[in-house]
Amino acid sequence: MPIYDYLCPSNNRKIEVMHSINREVKTWGEVCQLAGCEVGDTPEDAPVRRLLGSPMLSIPTSNADYRNAGFTKLVKRDKGVYENVTAQD
Repeated sequence: MPIYDYLCPSNNRKIEVMHSINREVKTWGEVCQLAGCEVGDTPEDAPVRRLLGSPMLSIPTSNADYRNAGFTKLVKRDKGVYENVTAQD
């Protein structure tokens, strides 16, 4: 599931929550429920805004990283033969 950041202009607090892409979160109460935190002094019906965030990218740096991520890396060797360098030994 994707992770989203929400900002409540009423209290100027930012909270990170994880939920389905199809779910619409519009109030502070909903955000707190998803995050598992207390509402505090802010009204539950206070509106929130979803913030834009950059996705976390992971770039494999070794053959083991490719293997652990579930990918296969083939390297062309002599005479056009490809070798699977991520195969388990």
